[in-house]
Amino acid sequence: MFKIENLTRIYNTGNTQVKALDGVSIDIDTADIFGIIGMSGAGKSTLLRCMGMLDRPDEGSIEIDGVDVLSVTPRQLIEVRKQIGTVFQGYNLLMQKTVAKNIAFPLELSNTPKEDIHKRVTELLELVGLSDKAQSYPSQLSGGQKQRVAIARALAVNPKVLLCDEPTSALDPLTTRSILSLLKEINQKYSVTIVIITHEIGVVRSICNKVAVIDNSVVVEQGETKAVFESPRSPVTRQLLNMGGDTL
Repeated sequence: MFKIENLTRIYNTGNTQVKALDGVSIDIDTADIFGIIGMSGAGKSTLLRCMGMLDRPDEGSIEIDGVDVLSVTPRQLIEVRKQIGTVFQGYNLLMQKTVAKNIAFPLELSNTPKEDIHKRVTELLELVGLSDKAQSYPSQLSGGQKQRVAIARALAVNPKVLLCDEPTSALDPLTTRSILSLLKEINQKYSVTIVIITHEIGVVRSICNKVAVIDNSVVVEQGETKAVFESPRSPVTRQLLNMGGDTL
């Protein structure tokens, strides 16, 4: 699915260069629920933005199903982006649009016929358990409900992969469990590959079959979640486990 090799991203801040990613290599298979975990500032969100083609790395390659997405034409890039849905930290909902209109927005941008939009929005509202909130506005929703809308919107154009940036960081434990259960259902029902960026070890332990640990812009270990957590090799993995390893 995703094959990332030697990914490097450098930002210029005044007279200083900051290497946000330093030779990152990760393999993510189709239908994985893959966790990328690390401390704040480790490079997780930069990696997610590069994977979602929202930021362009300075070096390295990103392949999706064997296609190097960094070398495609602008027209081909539009099609590549349709394969990737992103759930942003903080939801990024359109506050002046209803729940239904938020979910419909990507479909409208892709000139989907109105009758098809209505059908797809209805399906997604049912999937995320918000059929009764179609005409509500984001300000009328709880945090968990907003996250469900964000997930539904990311799924609108039937992507192959769902990128989730700290999807539970602002949620209480009960709501976190319900969102993780929804993500697992989506993965199992539709074989959508899910990548979760998080600093919460419990999230990875609960839902991810594989994990990569990133520290100071470098992937320090990766593999099957159970194997990595039972025999951590890096100090940062051990630190994360000591900070809170309870299963949600």
